[in-house]
Amino acid sequence: MNFKLIVSILGFLIMCVGIAMLAPIPFSLHYGDADVNALLVSSAICVFTGILLWRVFRRPGEELRVRDGFLIVTLGWISVSLFGSIPFMISGAVPSFTDAFFETMSGFTTTGASILRDVERLPHGILFWRSFTHWMGGMGIIVLSLAVLPFLGIAGMQLYKAEAAGPTKDKLSPRIGETARLLWGVYVLLTVLEVIFLRIGGMSLFDSLCHAFGTIATGGFSTKNSSIGFYKSAYVDAVVTVFMFLSAMNFALHYAALSGNIKAYLRNSEWKFFVMVLAGAVCVVTVVNFVHGQYPTLLESLRFSAFNVVSVSTCTGFATTDFALWIPAAQIVLLLLMFPGGCAGSTSGAIKQVRVFLLLRNTLTELKKLIHPKAVVPVRFCGQPVEPEILSTIAAFFATYVAVFAIASLFMTILGLDIVSAVSATATCMAGCGPGLGSVGPMSNYADVPTIGKWLLSVCMLLGRLELFTVFVIFTKAFWRA
Repeated sequence: MNFKLIVSILGFLIMCVGIAMLAPIPFSLHYGDADVNALLVSSAICVFTGILLWRVFRRPGEELRVRDGFLIVTLGWISVSLFGSIPFMISGAVPSFTDAFFETMSGFTTTGASILRDVERLPHGILFWRSFTHWMGGMGIIVLSLAVLPFLGIAGMQLYKAEAAGPTKDKLSPRIGETARLLWGVYVLLTVLEVIFLRIGGMSLFDSLCHAFGTIATGGFSTKNSSIGFYKSAYVDAVVTVFMFLSAMNFALHYAALSGNIKAYLRNSEWKFFVMVLAGAVCVVTVVNFVHGQYPTLLESLRFSAFNVVSVSTCTGFATTDFALWIPAAQIVLLLLMFPGGCAGSTSGAIKQVRVFLLLRNTLTELKKLIHPKAVVPVRFCGQPVEPEILSTIAAFFATYVAVFAIASLFMTILGLDIVSAVSATATCMAGCGPGLGSVGPMSNYADVPTIGKWLLSVCMLLGRLELFTVFVIFTKAFWRA
């Protein structure tokens, strides 16, 4: 294990976080808020610490091994969350270290779960930083570093393998650094487009940026206590819905479409499955809400149902209404949607649609084999047969995900949460959805969760963001053997 090189890269990431803390300062100055000094001091602490670690332990030309990559990714997310929480504490916005870490981990992992009871009282610089952690974490601060590390003489493929832990990794370019830059290009383009559309809808530049950060990163932090529902605008609802959907799709497909290959969407089995699941869920929830009188007209039911279904399914976490007050049937649909999440290669979290798709395909294949025992019926994805090893890995991931979810939910009930709140809090933190049901619903928060519960949910956020195995592998004996 190359510990010196690992510490050096962690220092580089901390330095990047420190530099990023300067981004909110123009808004602090513009609005005349008193959080400028807190941001400057926090930035100085991070930059100084980062440069010190990077320069002292730097080993140019040395290669990272796969094991190094896994450790860097896991420790990287923890490190940026620790240092990213400094502005909250110094400014006094979140004086508790536990709460500050929870909020920052929620930001970088794009979970959107918050302990803040009144976000509108926060100074604009802190609010911007809070949303900016979403944007940095969305595509992955590790992937961001891949675009820079090659220039520092450090190979990045090992980091990419650890960060992109899903079943499919679409390399757009033979060089990993170039791949990262292409993905970030698409990421920035979507962000800019949403800001423009939100500005057209009358939203301020500050709110447009913050909500675009939360949308494209499928994060969900809002500058308003009532989230997107504050604006009471069908236009804003539609814009955010569209961009939540786009952000939960494989970014490689977006790049292909921008390159002229628009049919790439239609040829992708996961995308078609995702659209089918989303459309079915929207129809069911819309009809259920309308029939039970939740909304007076079918059109209004469609507007509110579609937004919140897409928000939950894409693991974004914005809300236009308190869906915790919907009838149980609609809430169950939302709870189920938290598990599959968005597509692989997107900023969305959870199990991923491709895994669910392949599990269902494999189940159907096994049923066919019962009827025709001697038949060779391969599981196909995008027209190509899927290797048995991949199916085995997906099955193991699914089983591990369910096991972690069950154990964490049990512990949350032991800590005093009711069953609905405990289950939904665990599900949303693992999937990166943010608001859940019960006491952690969209119009509530996680402030009253016991301290131990907040740390447990923070671990769930990390596990969900890095897709379990990236973290679990470092606790195996084989990982530490020479």
